[in-house]
Amino acid sequence: MQFAILGPIEARRPDGSLVALGGPQLRGLLALLALDAARVVSAERLIDGLYGDSPPEGAAEALQSQISRLRRRLRDGGARDGLIEFTPAGYRLAVDPQDVDVHRFERLTGRARETADPAVAHALFAEASALWRGPALDGLADTPSAARLAEARLAALEDHAEVRLTLGHHERLVAELRELTREHPLRERLTGQLMRALNGSGRSAEALAVFAEIRERLGDELGAEPGAELADAHMAALRGATPAPVRRVPVPLTGLVGRDGELGRLAEALRDSRLVTLTGPGGAGKTRLAVAASARVSGEVCFVELATTTEVARAALSALGLREQGVFVPGAAPEPADRLAAGLADRPLLLILDNCEHVVAEVAGLVRRLLGECAGLRVLATSREALGLTGEALIPVGALATEQAERLFAERAAAVAPDAVPAPAAVKRICAALDGLPLAIELAAGRLRSMSADDVADRLDDRFRLLSRGERTAEPRHRTLRGVVEWSWNLLEPEERLLAGRFAVFAGGARLTAVERVCSIPDTDGLLAGLVEKSLVEFDGGRYRMLETIRAFCGEQGEDRRAAHAKYFLDLARAAEPKLRGADQVKTLAELAAEHADLQAALSWSVTEAPETALRLIASLTWYWWLRGLRNQATPFADAVLAALGPEPPPGLAEEYVLCLIHASATDVDIEPILRSSDEPLRHPYLFLLWAFSPRTKAKEGGRLAARIGPDAWSQAFARIGDGLGAQYRGRITEAESHFSAARDGFRDLGDRWGQASALEKLAEFADWRGDHSRFRDLMDESIRLADALGAVEDTADLLCRRAEGVLRAGDVEAARTDYEAAAVQARVAGTPLTLARARGGLGEIARYSGDLDAARRWYGSALGLTVDPVTGGETRIHLYTGFGWTAAAEGNLDEATELHQEALATAIEYANLPGAAQAIDGLAGVLAERGEDERAAFLLGVAVGLRGAPVIGNPEVDAVTTRVQARIGTDKYAEAFERGRETPPEQAIRTTGQRRFTLGS
Repeated sequence: MQFAILGPIEARRPDGSLVALGGPQLRGLLALLALDAARVVSAERLIDGLYGDSPPEGAAEALQSQISRLRRRLRDGGARDGLIEFTPAGYRLAVDPQDVDVHRFERLTGRARETADPAVAHALFAEASALWRGPALDGLADTPSAARLAEARLAALEDHAEVRLTLGHHERLVAELRELTREHPLRERLTGQLMRALNGSGRSAEALAVFAEIRERLGDELGAEPGAELADAHMAALRGATPAPVRRVPVPLTGLVGRDGELGRLAEALRDSRLVTLTGPGGAGKTRLAVAASARVSGEVCFVELATTTEVARAALSALGLREQGVFVPGAAPEPADRLAAGLADRPLLLILDNCEHVVAEVAGLVRRLLGECAGLRVLATSREALGLTGEALIPVGALATEQAERLFAERAAAVAPDAVPAPAAVKRICAALDGLPLAIELAAGRLRSMSADDVADRLDDRFRLLSRGERTAEPRHRTLRGVVEWSWNLLEPEERLLAGRFAVFAGGARLTAVERVCSIPDTDGLLAGLVEKSLVEFDGGRYRMLETIRAFCGEQGEDRRAAHAKYFLDLARAAEPKLRGADQVKTLAELAAEHADLQAALSWSVTEAPETALRLIASLTWYWWLRGLRNQATPFADAVLAALGPEPPPGLAEEYVLCLIHASATDVDIEPILRSSDEPLRHPYLFLLWAFSPRTKAKEGGRLAARIGPDAWSQAFARIGDGLGAQYRGRITEAESHFSAARDGFRDLGDRWGQASALEKLAEFADWRGDHSRFRDLMDESIRLADALGAVEDTADLLCRRAEGVLRAGDVEAARTDYEAAAVQARVAGTPLTLARARGGLGEIARYSGDLDAARRWYGSALGLTVDPVTGGETRIHLYTGFGWTAAAEGNLDEATELHQEALATAIEYANLPGAAQAIDGLAGVLAERGEDERAAFLLGVAVGLRGAPVIGNPEVDAVTTRVQARIGTDKYAEAFERGRETPPEQAIRTTGQRRFTLGS
């Protein structure tokens, strides 16, 4: 019989069925005996456990009665006689302790803690944890025993988490540890483990937010500082906020054979030259050599595959993990080459550009620019021809020497046919026939599964005698490679040839489901396995792919499947699009990113051959491009589709046509009449957002068009974002906050991270203005966590700056410094100079508040040079000019301060940014106060509040000006001037500042 007390108290027969134990007192008595199974428990101990501090009269007799009833219950359940023994010292449950779950739990956890193998420990802890079915001794009055067991369980969970962190289970642990830290909010070890799990999942911003929460909680509730374990986790998270060094290099499926000499020369060339190019024919092993060389290079390395693209800068951005633009940033994205140069400006990195031969001119132009602007950059290119740049070091990669070629053949042959021993003479003939080309040798070795080496040699001899009669103008080794690919093709079964020819339509490889749909051949799975065995197709990570050389040949032989390919990927994109607006957002983004090359290929074909398919595909991919910061990718496709379709949308595709207009580089077609032609709810509700941020002519009847926003939950939440922005720009903050709160709730119900983060950042801004620092911090922490989950590094850096501004106003200088420094590092790596400017400006604020005005000037000066973006740089320039202005005023340079604040105000007016104008006017009020013009200063302080729609709480300089002016002119006079300013209409108020260069909203 088995006994369980780790949860509801139970006794089970050998067949697993429950024994009827009766009421809570009998269950409690059994539990007390089971806690000390096989040991005597005194009557006093049993009475204390059953009744606590208030035993009834006659407790000893009552205990005897309970024991008798329990014996009878157990006996009726099939237990043997004598299971509960009586001795002069008390009572004993006469069972093996391992028949009681608590003792099994203790044995398993003890063994787990003793073993040195984390995998074994993980299994033991998991088995122990599975024994728990709820709180121990559930329903029993024995509080001390229950508390002891609860602590034992918690300690085991912590030890188990430690083992799982060692095993790298970071992402799987996050949800469990969050739940545990909610139940035990002051448990430092658990919180430290949660931080480490978040950090290991790439969510360092969330880990820092967790640390901030527990630091505040420990201080408020215990008056204590975080201990060593938490401090270590905090430092690890800070390091994690700095993106890890890039090592994005493919892992070869097989080892490199016979290239030691070339590797040595390449390593030397990379030390001495910033541009090295490996040249040689296809199949010579240039890519494999470049990858092997990268393993010997310290620091950051990034591999860019160019074989299937003509957009070199965009491919490099993608390989580096850089977005063309942030997810939450309005306006046009910069050119990919500009973005790439910014992202590599301060990074010592080796950039490997592979397969450059079809884009040599584009690669040469980009490399020339990057090497000129990025001092720490080195480039390793592979190409059939040189780039032709000054300073380029060339390393030819030719045939393998005879001995090395034979060794390569032997190794690959052993992998496919381990029991075969190829005849040395045949191997020599094969390698000689194939000119020592590694790829050709590997293809030939792949045939040994079904042929002997002698057969392979004979057939190759026949094949190349035929080849020698034709294609005499082709480069010899290129002719050899094509010949061996064709030879491998001819040896395929007819069904295999059919599949290989159709499979070549995939630009970026494919999963089995895609191959089955597009190729439409029975037994696709089995045929693919055969192509893998014959080395014509590779299989890795759940995806099948062809080497580009083989794909090009197979594509020439097979039938055209591009229409089926485009249809499949249109269906895929249409099915994925709604998931990008819900709880599956992150997962769906990753799935679409894996198919990016084929989505682009489908568009490239359909823009000319099937424009309406392209139109639908552009619409379905629009939100994917937005969330991945790839908005410019649609432009060339949109231009081509519009050229094919003309100025009128196809029937039933008006909405898709409008999205195409928004993406296009230039068009005279008016969007508004097309949208007014229907009253149906929008199928792509984000259309209005894209239109607002595009250079297209804006709506004249926005209210009428807004009626097309659908009744679905996402559209309604999205509409509240727009309503909130409109209310904020008009200075109606209470109304705006209500809209953003509703939007956040709607997006939260849907699980849409983008929507939640967008609303939260605005709500945090309002909380900051009110001086509600705790709410501000909570909202910003959540916004950063959501942006982090979307992989939006650029936006996370910007949000870190925003959080730093608020915590600095709250007086937490060190937390602000940490955020600004982390943001600066992320911005440098992400190549976002505007965010880097904002972070440097923030560090200038910290220096100014601490009285180090020289350092403040240096920070502001270095930041202003980065804010050249004409679209999105305005707000940052406003912050920098006003910060610089306050610095000049503190130095006594009041004329300079006035000019700087006026510059900030001019920028705010140019961008119709009323909160920015208010910030500048606060600064001008400070200058007037320094000049002794107190009534004008009070008036401008009122103007600022009127423009902003609310006062800003916690600005030490504005607070100081307010206090000083009130003290000098009196509270009543101050209030009268302030109220006059607050009630002044915006345009009139701005004219009183002396600002005449612009009119509001120009």
